[in-house]
Amino acid sequence: MKKINYKHTMSACFIGYMVQAIVCNYAPLLFVSWEQEFNISLTQLTSVVTLTFFTQIVVDLLSAKFADKIGYKKCLFLAHFTSSIGFLLLAILPYAMQNKFAAIIISVATYSIGSGLLEVLVSPVVETCPTDNKAGAMSLLHSFYCWGTVGVIAVSTVFFSVFGRENWRILAVIWAVFALLNGIFFCFVPIVEPEDEKPVKKSPPLFKNKIFVIAIILMICSGAAELAMSQWVSTFAETALNVSKTIGDLAGPMAFAVLMGTGRILFSSLSKKIKTEKYLIASSVLCIFSYLLACLSPHPVLSLIGCALCGLSVSAMWPGTISISTKALPNISTAMFAFLAVAGDLGCTSGPTLIGWVTDALGGNLKNGLLFSIVFPVMMIIAIISLKKVNTKQL
Repeated sequence: MKKINYKHTMSACFIGYMVQAIVCNYAPLLFVSWEQEFNISLTQLTSVVTLTFFTQIVVDLLSAKFADKIGYKKCLFLAHFTSSIGFLLLAILPYAMQNKFAAIIISVATYSIGSGLLEVLVSPVVETCPTDNKAGAMSLLHSFYCWGTVGVIAVSTVFFSVFGRENWRILAVIWAVFALLNGIFFCFVPIVEPEDEKPVKKSPPLFKNKIFVIAIILMICSGAAELAMSQWVSTFAETALNVSKTIGDLAGPMAFAVLMGTGRILFSSLSKKIKTEKYLIASSVLCIFSYLLACLSPHPVLSLIGCALCGLSVSAMWPGTISISTKALPNISTAMFAFLAVAGDLGCTSGPTLIGWVTDALGGNLKNGLLFSIVFPVMMIIAIISLKKVNTKQL
């Protein structure tokens, strides 16, 4: 039998990010079914997305306090266990409780705890694995969130076509088993725990480090630039471009996720040849172009190409920022990854929200709202230029 090594650790981490993608993307696929089956309004159900990210932010902050003390392996099993329990509750509680919406909220909050832990812990585990190309490994890791997104949409579509949408809770149980099995896998792979790392000189508080502050800004802009398009692209295609729901979903969120995953694999292969800062500037310029193409093109096909290109353009932003942070900051800590995750989640929640506000303020035209999104890549370019002026020596 082949000895378990750090390659298996990387595989477990990749699957962990797929679990996170399932957590974030399965419930929205069921909104129409829940509205019909449980008589829950779509307005109520959209709060499920907000709850997911809010729970992740809370867990991100709390994990900075306890993850190093408990250990990565125990926390990663806990992350998968709570994700699994959340999916099981989702399959059971709505049929066991009178208040269906409360049942869904309890279930979503439970598996979002696991998602928050995965977001904070998987990156430092990959960072401490003995690999030659840290930036490439980090980008490859984040590509698996994209493939998880594509997978959950594709598998769910096929499952519902074969077995019927009314059997969605059976698929929830399957996701529960999938999460639990990877949690068990994590119990057997080697992990460099915080106490195993070599002692280093104590560094100043993170928020006194200029590089870290700029990294926080980059993470907020990364999350906002990504989610502003991905959360609105289906609605944008159907309402502003007047294409069918099926075509809109395939050429919108699906194409966005595929190109984002492809872009992260591309960044993984090029990260040793091109400086990350230059790559992020090029990505930001492409992001500006893609938003302009999507919003200003007179032809729906070109607009959909712009939407898909946006996925490619934002692909390196999140992993690239983490790579910059781990290179520049002397002491890699769970707290650093936790605060970066919080910043990213803040961008993920604020970006789509701002687009909604701007759209309402400009008469309900979503094209004008999405056009506002170019502010996020513009801010990234400014932040990266500022980063170059900061002394990258240990502060």
